[in-house]
Amino acid sequence: MPQSRLARIVTVVSLALILAIGGLLAWRLIEARQTGSASAGVALIGGPFSLVDQNGKRRTDAEFRGQLMLVYFGFTFCPDLCPATLQTMSKAMDALGPAGARVTPIFITVDPARDTVAQLHDYAANFHPRLVALTGSEAEIAAASKAYRIYYQKVADPALNGYSLDHSSVVYLMGPDGSFLTHFSAGATAEQMAEKIRSYL
Repeated sequence: MPQSRLARIVTVVSLALILAIGGLLAWRLIEARQTGSASAGVALIGGPFSLVDQNGKRRTDAEFRGQLMLVYFGFTFCPDLCPATLQTMSKAMDALGPAGARVTPIFITVDPARDTVAQLHDYAANFHPRLVALTGSEAEIAAASKAYRIYYQKVADPALNGYSLDHSSVVYLMGPDGSFLTHFSAGATAEQMAEKIRSYL
C-alpha cells in the first residue's frame, strides 16, 4: 500500500476516534446535567461532622454557619509539619485583625487514640486562642476525614510512641454555608493565607 494512502487512512481513523470520544463526553455531560449529577465545577469537599473539642464539648459543623472555617487535619505527635501549619494559621488570624472574629480556625486530629480531650487542650494552648481542636471516635474521625477528602495512614515509628501518621497536609477555607471556597498547600505563608481569607470576608 502506498505510504501516502496509509497516512490518509490513519488520519481518517484518528479523526473518527476523536469525534466519537468527543460525542461520548458531550452526551455524558448532557445526561449528568439532566439528572442533576453534574457538580458544575464545585469541589466535593466538606460535610457534616460531630466531634468533641479540647474542652470536652460536643461540636458540630452547623455551629459555625455564618462564619468562615479554616480547617486543618493533623495530629499532636506530628514533629514539624502540623505545628508549623497551625502557627501559620495563627499568624494569619492575627493578621486579619478584628475581621478574624468572622473566621474560626479548626484542627481535627487523625490520631484519636492518642489525641484525647486533655491532650488537645494542652496542645491547642500553643496556638491561636480561637483555635477549636477536635477529636472523636475512630469512626467519627474517619467520617470527617472522608468528607474532607483527607488521606491518613499509620506508619511504624518507635520515636513517636510506636507509630506516626502519613496524612494530607492541606488547609481548607470553608464558606459561611459550609461549602468549599479554596485551599492552602504546605508552604503557604501567613500573609498569603490572610490575603486570600480577607477576599472572602
